[in-house]
Amino acid sequence: MIHQTAVVSEKAKIGKNVSIGPYSIIGDDVELKDDVEIMSHVCIDGRTIIGEGTKIFPFAAIGFNPQDLKFHGELSTLIIGKNNSIREYVTMHPGTEGGCMETRVGDNNLFMIGVHIAHDCILGNNIVMGNNATLGGHVRVDDNVIIGGLAAVHQWTRIGKGAIVGGMSGVERDVIPYGNVKGERAFLCGLNIMGLKRADVSRKDVQALQKAYEMIFSEDDLIFNNLKKVENTFSDSLKVREIIEFMLQKSERSFCHPRSQQK
Repeated sequence: MIHQTAVVSEKAKIGKNVSIGPYSIIGDDVELKDDVEIMSHVCIDGRTIIGEGTKIFPFAAIGFNPQDLKFHGELSTLIIGKNNSIREYVTMHPGTEGGCMETRVGDNNLFMIGVHIAHDCILGNNIVMGNNATLGGHVRVDDNVIIGGLAAVHQWTRIGKGAIVGGMSGVERDVIPYGNVKGERAFLCGLNIMGLKRADVSRKDVQALQKAYEMIFSEDDLIFNNLKKVENTFSDSLKVREIIEFMLQKSERSFCHPRSQQK
């Protein structure tokens, strides 16, 4: 299953039923799990692990040194999970000493043409990133997020579970779970209602999320006072609890707000 023109290091670990296409290059410290498919002209290097069933398309460059001037060759890692689709010209980099020493990508994600995953990023499962979307270093993206084409996410930013980022958006601040953001400097424009419906979230939970959203971003009080009110009002809603816990976590960034409040 390895094409005769591929260059595969004898030190690389190759699982069962792995396919490696023409002119692809696999480095010394790469591990390809079972059923991985590497198409033509793919380059994989560094301490990189590719999970079962992941498919990588031509001209992707995976596991090369981060684009970080502080990187000085530390033995960091890139770990990619199962059943990911990594399309043409995607780049993914390992971690750095200034982060957690690894970049980690979950399972069942789709990375369209030209996506960039920078150093020390942590990604969950079932994420879709559109063409040429970019994550800066140390970004966290939780499960079931959609990031539109040409969107750019600032380093150290968090994007919560089930959120959606509009195409060509510049995301400089954290995005709450189930949030919907867009714009040159992204602002909240409500919740990802379509995503909630597709996930078969109950009407009761959707209504609770909508009311909680209105309360959290009410200008009548400080946002963390609003969070306390929401916590008391919706103590039985797990979905609302996810937003509260996300907003109470320590972060390097502030939050995306509705446009009228964005400063």
